[in-house]
Amino acid sequence: MMPATIAPSPVAFAPPDAQRIEQRIKAHAYALGFDLAGITTLGPVETSPAFEAWLAQGHAGDMAYLERGAEKRRDTRSPVAGARSAVVVALDYGGKQPAGPFAKYARGDDYHDVMIARLRELHARIDADVGRAIPGKPYVDTGPLLERDLARRAGLGWFGKNTMLINPKLGSFFFLGALLLDLDLTPDAPFEADHCGTCRRCLDACPTNALIAPRTMDARRCISYLTIEQRGPIPEALRPLVGELAYGCDICNDVCPWNVRFAQESTDPALAPRAELTTPDLEHLLGLDDDGFRATFRGSPVKRAKRVGLARSVAVALGNRGDASSRSALERAASSDPDPLVRDHAAWALSRCAVAIS
Repeated sequence: MMPATIAPSPVAFAPPDAQRIEQRIKAHAYALGFDLAGITTLGPVETSPAFEAWLAQGHAGDMAYLERGAEKRRDTRSPVAGARSAVVVALDYGGKQPAGPFAKYARGDDYHDVMIARLRELHARIDADVGRAIPGKPYVDTGPLLERDLARRAGLGWFGKNTMLINPKLGSFFFLGALLLDLDLTPDAPFEADHCGTCRRCLDACPTNALIAPRTMDARRCISYLTIEQRGPIPEALRPLVGELAYGCDICNDVCPWNVRFAQESTDPALAPRAELTTPDLEHLLGLDDDGFRATFRGSPVKRAKRVGLARSVAVALGNRGDASSRSALERAASSDPDPLVRDHAAWALSRCAVAIS
């Protein structure tokens, strides 16, 4: 496996056929399993002011980490010294999966690990083609980059009203990643069109009204934020609106006409959904201890929620389900879970069950 950053070579490289190197890079990306690949030149980020205004309005909730690296986010040349171009890729994770308590993206192996490994292999292949080590670094959802901006500039799609990047042939059930390189590459044309038109299905379908305007989300109301990023209690007024979702939400993607028409089955083995996350036993998951949680979700993105966060959300989902068969698991959690956050949410869920049963 290559190091993320490689010392610059003192030998300059000028490819004899610039178009051919871009074609080879994309061919490598597709051979590695990526579904889309584009190239863009690095520089000032046009969406950075809007992102900073969004943060200033408090829409990020408790995600304080988004405020870090603001300077680097304003210019995509900043995260990697000397970087001039980016190869932007997308990996489809299968929008045809049935709905369920766990978001579709979270049912397979952790996409960060899958994509970083492939981007490093792509980097190695570019080095081999060029004939020297090219300084660069891969990013997947964890660095000071606005990946959607890079992806649009690389021609991969437009910003949908549900805030997702939408591709006219794939929809939006895909991950984004970028490989920043100290290499001059011919960029692809940016995606300029907006194909959402007058449609507002995503805004109307969101049960918590998190999409407060087209392309503007208040994360504090988003079910994905409430069940994954929020570490404290889920606001009581929002708990009934979460429904039976325990980790993430696909609603604004599922209703999008571009996904209804173009969403695909994933054929990538690394992203194959685990049976226990497609049709999960929520009562069992509520009772997991720390060791059981780590064993169950090893190599899964679900580990981000931590045991307490997942148990809290599972309790809410069971309360909204209102099934008498969940009562025993909820009673145990309400009385004996070691964390007061879980006990509180289990007690709330029991009250919901009682109303539903009566």
